Amino acid sequence: MMNGIVNVLKPTGMSSHDIIGQLRRIYGMKKIGHAGTLDPLAAGVLPAYLGQATRLIEYGDSGIKTYHAEFVLGLATDTEDSTGNVITSAPVPDSLQETAVTAVLQSFCGDSEQMPSRYSAININGVKAYKLARQHADFTLPGRRVTIHEIRLLSYEKGRGLIKVTCSQGTYIRSLIRDIGEKLGTYACMTYLVRVRAGMFDIDQAATLEELEEQPQAYVLPADMAIRHLPEAVCTPGQCAFLLQGRFVPLAGHGLTEGTVLRVYNEDRKLVGIARFDKEHHVIRPHKMFADVIVR
Repeated sequence: MMNGIVNVLKPTGMSSHDIIGQLRRIYGMKKIGHAGTLDPLAAGVLPAYLGQATRLIEYGDSGIKTYHAEFVLGLATDTEDSTGNVITSAPVPDSLQETAVTAVLQSFCGDSEQMPSRYSAININGVKAYKLARQHADFTLPGRRVTIHEIRLLSYEKGRGLIKVTCSQGTYIRSLIRDIGEKLGTYACMTYLVRVRAGMFDIDQAATLEELEEQPQAYVLPADMAIRHLPEAVCTPGQCAFLLQGRFVPLAGHGLTEGTVLRVYNEDRKLVGIARFDKEHHVIRPHKMFADVIVR
């Protein structure tokens, strides 16, 4: 089984699930997952994890994301993007110029509470919100804390614009644009979205499905590439055996705090698993170990 990560350039019109289906066909394996769902309207970076690397998704360095998003003012749709039905509209004041839009954008920087779209993939009692919305079900989504690290207006003319947003995981850009429109005294909906960066994965290095078809092996990155932001521990063969048996091994852990997640290697620099630091006893305890396959 192949183990590694592929930085996929997802095209518009395909769901993230569709991409995984194509990758399963290209690589001839079923065990493939992705980090950070993109809607069919959106394009851009979609990190895909192959084989045993799927167990590393939750630790992957893809939390902070950067997007380029197009928007139009004066329209509101039920999905908050251009794929939905227009539910209301309003004229865009002629006085609304680039300087005013820029000023409003800056007010969104920092931490805030965001109300996600009813057409999001958030689970409500085990059912995706967008499925309930299409059934016209009555439900309320909880707000979520998000962080906008940077937001910049790249272009604006006559009620249409393009922004660059760097934000925390879980931020809904179409909901952000909805809120921007409201703060501008009108409506707004997203017309296009490109994710240009997800953690360490950049769109400039992303591979298209066509490129993966031609050279599938050439674009597979090491399985531990996305977790290199985690501290590491190198263990002896005996210590690795202990961890694989579910037993702890000693570690001084200078500077580490309780519960710190570590990537564990053997002396040949092969990743053997994920462990957590027990500060009280100065040991590491196994969390996710690779008993059958050493992830390279």
